[in-house]
Amino acid sequence: MAGNSQRRNRRTSNKKGATVGSGGQRRRGLEGKGPTPPAEARKKHKKNRIATAKAKQAATRRPAPRRGGAKGASEMVVGRNPVFEALRDGVPATTLYVQQYIDNDERVREALQLAGERGNINLMEAPRAELDRMTNGLNHQGLVLQVPPYEYADPQDLTAAAYDNGEDPLIVALDGVTDPRNLGAIVRSTSAFGGHGVVVPERRAAGMTAGAWKSSAGTAARTPVSRVTNLTRALEAYKKEGLTIVGLAADGEHTVEELDQIAGPVVIVIGSEGKGLGRLVGETCDYRVRISMPGGAESLNAGVAAGIVLYEAARRRA
Repeated sequence: MAGNSQRRNRRTSNKKGATVGSGGQRRRGLEGKGPTPPAEARKKHKKNRIATAKAKQAATRRPAPRRGGAKGASEMVVGRNPVFEALRDGVPATTLYVQQYIDNDERVREALQLAGERGNINLMEAPRAELDRMTNGLNHQGLVLQVPPYEYADPQDLTAAAYDNGEDPLIVALDGVTDPRNLGAIVRSTSAFGGHGVVVPERRAAGMTAGAWKSSAGTAARTPVSRVTNLTRALEAYKKEGLTIVGLAADGEHTVEELDQIAGPVVIVIGSEGKGLGRLVGETCDYRVRISMPGGAESLNAGVAAGIVLYEAARRRA
């Protein structure tokens, strides 16, 4: 009997069971953890990234208010057809000079009508000798349109505008693109796909001329263009703000379709059709990407290439 009792006691003592009381742990485990923090406070969330970048940019911004970027040179559009087309396509203008005793043909009448409809263009009559002097002897055909200097944006303004809208910056930078028509087409694509602006170098590159404005089909009025002294330094400054620099190159290590970084804050760098990206600019890029071309073409027009990459970036962000 004693042996049986000892065996029962051993079984009882080895038996596992709940301890008396839980110290309130179960009750606390059932309690809520409070409201979900806002998106701006959650790490890895897009709004958190934008809020952090915006705060960082505000902390590093110059204390004095900026008064815009550099200004381009004023320009003269000469000739009856060029003047008419510039007025028709909305190129900004301050004054239309008309030669005294000009033959009043259809193009002259249409140009005068368009200038009058604008309401903010001065009409000035001038002798032929004065127009010859103004245009350095070009064949002006009695019509000269003065285009005011383009006011370029500051590079920081492009990212600031994106952050103010709660968006990741999408910026296009051009390296060695010299054709104003390509610049205008790229401004148009940037506007169409939700980009925040275009950056161009000061030297050996196209600026915002009347030809670029015409090619932009009026989108240059709402899509800022920034002109910088040194493109490499401008890209490095964007890097410090947290933007990824993606260069477009025919021999790029990645394809546009596979690079996830273009869905975030990014600068897309487009080189010239002949030379592509310059050495220093190429070395500054975080990634070099190529466009898949099953047809076997060696390269694309800079404006077309920019449109393809911008479309892919917009698709990823949708």
